[in-house]
Amino acid sequence: MPPTLLSLPFEIALRRCSAWLLAGVGLAFLSGCASVYRVDSQVESFARWSDPASATAASAASVSAIPRAPQVYRFDRLPSQASGDAARSQDELEALARVALAKQGWSLADAGVSPRWTVRVSGGTLKLPRAPWEDPWDGYWGGYGFPGRDYVVTGRGQVIWAPVFIRMDMPYYQRKVALLISRVDTGQVVYETQAAHDGRWNSSPELWGAMFDAALQGFPTPPSGLRQINTDLPR
Repeated sequence: MPPTLLSLPFEIALRRCSAWLLAGVGLAFLSGCASVYRVDSQVESFARWSDPASATAASAASVSAIPRAPQVYRFDRLPSQASGDAARSQDELEALARVALAKQGWSLADAGVSPRWTVRVSGGTLKLPRAPWEDPWDGYWGGYGFPGRDYVVTGRGQVIWAPVFIRMDMPYYQRKVALLISRVDTGQVVYETQAAHDGRWNSSPELWGAMFDAALQGFPTPPSGLRQINTDLPR
């Protein structure tokens, strides 16, 4: 006959109850989740379409220098991004940036067409074992805890570690994308923007695409200062 909770030692039974409770809470959470998830991007952008040596930001020349859609461009890469894994990663980033730029009326120049602008794209991910604010020792041996929640004391004075929720580290990701737009004739950088997002979501083209869309929010005349752009994506 298989053992029951009543026939098991106290600490083993308590651990099994904790595991079952955690599984039940997880299922309830998943079943109650919405059909979308939010990508909240912290965005900061800078524009300088006019030549600072010949016009001020308030002049008519500065206003007229702002390009109107449609525009064509070509991508610009560093020498280190010309081949290998770096080139493949750059292909993926540029494909996502191309979609975001198309929404602003900017398209990749066809062969034989001389564009007025170059676009340089960058992006990266830092994977952390847990969120920066989470204590790696919280709930483990050596923590203080609370009687009746994190540990129990038997009648013989024995301390048994028995958290209600078993601690499992969940990876935490810090992601960033950036675009630099420059004039072909002078090399002057005329637009700089970046978007950063932190969270536990796994990487996906949709997530990165949302970040590029956020980075181009307000293009070509973005508001000043750091701002948050929220994008809800289907799961």
